[in-house]
Amino acid sequence: MERTILHCDLNNFYASVECVRYPELKDKFVAVCGSAEERHGIVLAKNQKAKLLGVKTGDAIWQARQKCPELIVIKPHFEEYIKYSKAVKEIYYCYTDLVESFGLDECWLDVTGSRMLFGGGEKIAFDIKERIKKELGLTISAGVSFNKVFAKLGSDLKKPDAVSVINKNDFKDKIWHLAANELLWVGRATYKKLLRYNVKTIGDLANTPKDILRCWFGVNGEMLWRYANGLDDSRVLPFGAAVPIKSISNGITCVDDLRSHEEVWRVIFALSDEIGSKLRSSGLTANGIRLAVKDNRLVTKGYQAVLPFSVQSSYFVAQKAMEIFSKNYDFSFPVRALSVTAYSLDGENESFQLTLSGETELQNKKCIIERTADNIQKRFGEDAISSALMMLENKMPKGKTPDMIMPGMMYK
Repeated sequence: MERTILHCDLNNFYASVECVRYPELKDKFVAVCGSAEERHGIVLAKNQKAKLLGVKTGDAIWQARQKCPELIVIKPHFEEYIKYSKAVKEIYYCYTDLVESFGLDECWLDVTGSRMLFGGGEKIAFDIKERIKKELGLTISAGVSFNKVFAKLGSDLKKPDAVSVINKNDFKDKIWHLAANELLWVGRATYKKLLRYNVKTIGDLANTPKDILRCWFGVNGEMLWRYANGLDDSRVLPFGAAVPIKSISNGITCVDDLRSHEEVWRVIFALSDEIGSKLRSSGLTANGIRLAVKDNRLVTKGYQAVLPFSVQSSYFVAQKAMEIFSKNYDFSFPVRALSVTAYSLDGENESFQLTLSGETELQNKKCIIERTADNIQKRFGEDAISSALMMLENKMPKGKTPDMIMPGMMYK
């Protein structure tokens, strides 16, 4: 039986929620922006009227105002966005329990088993779209297709408040002429490399021999070939299913540039504290650490290194990240933002090679101390106990920084 997959994308989500909360904004130019004081002064979302004047997500506030002098700037209210996201999902669950989130504002739905009750995929998508508009005042763009990748592509074909269908018998005509970076997982670096080989469109990608793509990009090259040819068979996870965690990241833009190794160490330690806590609570260990450094020119460079043994300790994550920084960054320019990622994750009960230096034993002792601190924070609050280093000035925005779990989204 051919599957029917929907991808539903809430249009201009943050800005649309603000316009629902404050109806007087509906006919004005609106953008939800981060805090300029904490150097997050960029556009996070804009409504359709601001979008039509060229305001883009990621624009600095001053750039957005140049394009749209009447722009009304609003600070984000994430608790409201979470509330509306949950309300939208409740509508999705009326049609299927196979609902997989892709961020707050996007979801895949597998409605294959719902067609007997609610009609075909296009009708279900239209009914969902109209219900969300009527009940919540928000609009979505929905893609309908036979796999997740093309459903996602379909939701981007027509915006806002629209339904697009991509079938097995017409996908070549509908999408092969599109730029290759319209395909899910073709990022900026991949697209740049494809262009060097004169692979410009999704059709070009589909018609490039997969063995060649594998030479260029490894196993990801063959994956992209399959996606371009409509051979994605990854499933939509059911409601409540645990998402396999592939890596754990935590990053921050500092309120002032970092100009010394000591300042960098304090920020890396704070970021790694979150990562280690997540590793321990998830029963995982990391075999590699990745570090991204953005300088004050807004140029980002990434570095990574494999660990000599699996780690779960926040201190060991921080130590490796700092070692990577010290080896690769020379402070030609001050540091504006840092991101630490623990990757190549295993279960904590996996066997590993012991070291003769005694580092594994030291890590076990560190983990015992850190788990004890985790339990104290869980019982008495996050401020009940902390490392002395965390109490020093670290040029991070006030308040707790969120950790980002970055799973692989396609499952067999």
